[in-house]
Amino acid sequence: MIKRYSFIFGIAFFLNLMWENVHAFLYLHYQGGPITEQILLRATLFDAVFIILLLILIDRMKVERSTGVYIQIGVSFLVAVLIEVFALGASRWAYGPWMPIIPILEVGLSPIIQLPLLGYLSGRITTHLLRK
Repeated sequence: MIKRYSFIFGIAFFLNLMWENVHAFLYLHYQGGPITEQILLRATLFDAVFIILLLILIDRMKVERSTGVYIQIGVSFLVAVLIEVFALGASRWAYGPWMPIIPILEVGLSPIIQLPLLGYLSGRITTHLLRK
């Protein structure tokens, strides 16, 4: 089990690091200053830790795998929305003109799909790699 969680964390960290670097141009600033590699690394670490803790929690609840996937995606989506609403309201960051906005939620599309998608992919990639 430790091996699986280690793989998930490593894959989640790698995928989130790529995502953070690719979509950073969609933001204007972080707390009024430039978006540095240190900020992107911290965001990556937060995302990877969230993903692994959520998946461990779902595993511990002994939820059926297909149901667990829906829980993981739903909780990740909700957490991503809450993070964005809080961060935008507190002026932690601001979106640039290129960020696609989800109309009803008034939050960016890219950060909202990041946690659910990369969490799901991290689990799937790990399962595939450990089968071989």
